[in-house]
Amino acid sequence: MQVNILLAIATSLIIALIAYKKRSLSKSGFWGAILVGTVIISFGGWVWFSLLAIFFISSSLLSRYRKDEKKETANKFAKGGSRDLAQTLANGGLGALLAIFSALVSSPLWFGAYLGTMATVNADTWATELGILSRKIPRLITNGDRVPPGTSGGITRAGFLASVSASLLIGFTALAGLFIQTASFRNHFWVIGAALLGGTLGALLDSFLGATRQAMFYCEICGEETELPVHSCGNNAFKIRGFNWLNNDGVNLASSFFGATLGALGAFIWG
Repeated sequence: MQVNILLAIATSLIIALIAYKKRSLSKSGFWGAILVGTVIISFGGWVWFSLLAIFFISSSLLSRYRKDEKKETANKFAKGGSRDLAQTLANGGLGALLAIFSALVSSPLWFGAYLGTMATVNADTWATELGILSRKIPRLITNGDRVPPGTSGGITRAGFLASVSASLLIGFTALAGLFIQTASFRNHFWVIGAALLGGTLGALLDSFLGATRQAMFYCEICGEETELPVHSCGNNAFKIRGFNWLNNDGVNLASSFFGATLGALGAFIWG
């Protein structure tokens, strides 16, 4: 392990505790964040952890940005503002595994894959949090039909630009971390391309799966689509499309794998 395990636990505990107090994490998410953070710091190191931290901080801040304006669409989503254990593992679990693999078998492809997965989850979160505030009506990624804000698979120009920005943030954070670590930018600029490739396309896959394969339900009482089998009004909703077993966390995990693959490809080509 690259750093002292006690220091890794302490760092993860402090950040998770702050997030829990701010209600960015539920009780189960609190423990999940400690686990993911400790593994990534211990096996990947501080540059790896900086990407996890920038994702968590930026996404937590955005979830509170113009929060009152988002309430109208909140009942469509399967999860609320506080991340639970499943969300924590869906967003950071793959990164933790990649950190372990990187310690077992040395290869730049592991960091490239990690860049891709962190850029994907960051891009998806930014696209969601900022896209639903767009004044433009979202269009379904599959056929371009106009859909209500918050619809799974609905995209906007603002949301897409947010995903690009979020991917670049991960890339430039990685570049800064590597510069601090090596005192040189030489041979490190590939991280920006890998993050941009993995994050942008990973977030688009997330939207595509949300529109085609994620389980979606319809509440007849409210006349609304929802990711929940029981709508926020308390009425049982019936499934209208998708696989029963594929929920929002599953879509996030699948898109993270895709983003990781593209990030590793970027490392292979440009690294």
